Amino acid sequence: MYEFDIPNMTCGHCKGTVEKAVKTADPKAITTVNLASRKATVETAVDPAVIAHAIEDAGYPVSYTER
Repeated sequence: MYEFDIPNMTCGHCKGTVEKAVKTADPKAITTVNLASRKATVETAVDPAVIAHAIEDAGYPVSYTER
């Protein structure tokens, strides 16, 4: 499980875009996006760098840590 810090995620549209980006990178991912904390928790078997790249391609700078 990984926690992605997405500081530029500020609205419901942003949240939906991030969720869609994660699902594009890994359709089987279990994702929880918290708009208030600007973090996404992702349970995935895919390399987290792939998820981060998908989020960045959607327009959001991101960093991540393993939880």
